[in-house]
Amino acid sequence: MNTPGLPLPRSRWSLYLDLIRWNRPQGWLLLLWPTLAALWLAAGGFPGWHLLLVFTLGTILMRSAGCAVNDVADRDFDRHVQRTAQRPVTSGQLSVKEALAVGAVLALVSFALVLTTNALTIAMSFAALAVTVIYPFTKRFVSMPQAVLGVAFSFGIPMAYAAVGDHVPAQAWWLVLGNLGWVLAYDTEYAMVDRNDDLKIGIRTSAITLGRFDVLGVMGFYALCIGCWAMVGHEAGRGVWYFAGLAVAALQALWHGWLIRRRDRDGCFKAFRLNHWLGLSVFVGLVLDTVLAG
Repeated sequence: MNTPGLPLPRSRWSLYLDLIRWNRPQGWLLLLWPTLAALWLAAGGFPGWHLLLVFTLGTILMRSAGCAVNDVADRDFDRHVQRTAQRPVTSGQLSVKEALAVGAVLALVSFALVLTTNALTIAMSFAALAVTVIYPFTKRFVSMPQAVLGVAFSFGIPMAYAAVGDHVPAQAWWLVLGNLGWVLAYDTEYAMVDRNDDLKIGIRTSAITLGRFDVLGVMGFYALCIGCWAMVGHEAGRGVWYFAGLAVAALQALWHGWLIRRRDRDGCFKAFRLNHWLGLSVFVGLVLDTVLAG
């Protein structure tokens, strides 16, 4: 029998799904849209079912593995933050070894997918894994760990170009720079939600580092993102549909600025959660431009 007042015990499967944030797909969508955009740009259109499957599943798996590593690294901090106190590792429902085992299995399955590509893509996957593992620990000594997250979240872009053409052109790095700006924007919004808790426990974030210039910083990061992606579209010879998608993304960025202007938790969290629609807008514009231009 269950003791009155205590939560019902959860199955291991339920805990594993909670560990990898399966009920929050916006997390892996933030990685997926720029990765798919890179595939389409590199291939000049549909990249084929093989690469589409490899990069879609690989993105989901690696984001899930990253969540497991992050929860292990942050377990002592998360118990002091109301929003994260009940995560499986932090609450003791999953052991550290078990969480790391889940992350390792997911990373290995992702690596098996990468093995079906080429040598350059495989080599880049090791660097991507290293940054994914290192990122959670940077919150202790890097003033803007969101920049490290941006590098981790951008690795799918050069890997996509490498998988398609066996090289990484300059265009890919402009796409990476734009994506870095986007990650800095939305993860600063996310950090603004927990700023008071993070100040108490000593975690470093971009929201804390930027201080009263946080909203201005977020909008500057969005401007960097849109500007770089516009340059990519120009260099790639994209047409009106691509730039229409980019314009819709820019309008969403302005809306997010409005949502976070008062720095209240609900507005900042809402802006963060809606960011995957910004990425989708750019990707849809790119696909429409590719199809209709052809």
